[in-house]
Amino acid sequence: MEKKIKAFILHSPGDMRLEEIAMPQLSPDDALVKVKSVGVCGSDVHYYRNGRIGSFIVKDPLILGHECSGEVVSVGPDVKNVKPGDRVVMEPGIPCRKCWYCKNGRYNMCPDIVFMATPPHHGSMVEYMAWPADFLFKMPDSMSFQEGALVEPFAVGLFSTRRSGLYPSASVAILGAGPIGLSALEAVKAMGAGQVISIDVIPNRLELARQMGATHVINAKEKNAGQAVKELTNGEGAHFVFETAGSDMTIQQTVEIVRDGGTVVLLGLPPQLEIKMPIVESVIREVNFVTSFRYCNIFEEAITLMAHGKVNLKPLLTHEFAFKDTLEAFDVSEHQKDSAVKVMINI
Repeated sequence: MEKKIKAFILHSPGDMRLEEIAMPQLSPDDALVKVKSVGVCGSDVHYYRNGRIGSFIVKDPLILGHECSGEVVSVGPDVKNVKPGDRVVMEPGIPCRKCWYCKNGRYNMCPDIVFMATPPHHGSMVEYMAWPADFLFKMPDSMSFQEGALVEPFAVGLFSTRRSGLYPSASVAILGAGPIGLSALEAVKAMGAGQVISIDVIPNRLELARQMGATHVINAKEKNAGQAVKELTNGEGAHFVFETAGSDMTIQQTVEIVRDGGTVVLLGLPPQLEIKMPIVESVIREVNFVTSFRYCNIFEEAITLMAHGKVNLKPLLTHEFAFKDTLEAFDVSEHQKDSAVKVMINI
């Protein structure tokens, strides 16, 4: 008799149900992973509430979740890097490994990438997953499964610092103090940034940024962010500005906050496709614009920094829920932004 496992399946906006599905089958290069912890990402909430993100539309039933860790249960005959019992972080994007981007080390740009919880590909809010073993990364014994699930959002922030060209002692301003903004905060600190300024409108998140090592925090509801950053940087502006909030206003603010010749790093995804920017001013001031999408070749680096105490992501974990309470976890993530930063589901 075919073994059944449980999964939360999204059928339409607001309609996600706990159901039984077949146990996944292994390919020779796969490992079967018992999923342990899954973080709720903003993209998961968007799919749950709206059924789409831009051109990605939920047309068929979909399992959400892509920030995940677990334990290897069994492996295919060709797997050499992991074995049953290993505790692992799962990198959620599997590229084709054959295209120009993959062969040049930029597999996050692969046009045929299979990414968890991006329609039509299922995600990790399920008891077991079959996953290519070369995209599984062993966790040290000191790391919990919950911390393992935080590797994915941290990888986003860490990869953006690599893209930015950040150098030690540089001043950094980060727009947004959500999970990605706080991950970027930890990343720039680890890379040697000097002054680190966190900007948001939610007091709880700004206090968390302060606790995690921001040298200054700015509530953009109470102060003009551009003026405040310049006051903190001798009238010059920040060497690097990371935009993680993904709003038209904060994206436009980057040019106001960055110093002449500085670098703006865009990693937040706004809901609209086009945003007006002061291009002439940006050219005259030689503002460098860098975009950063997901990550590649960085999970081992992220795990190493976490394992050796160079970064501390534990403060991001504000709420935890059992698997059966997944709908409540989504509700908290969506409606309690004043207190919820990273909501974790333990399976």
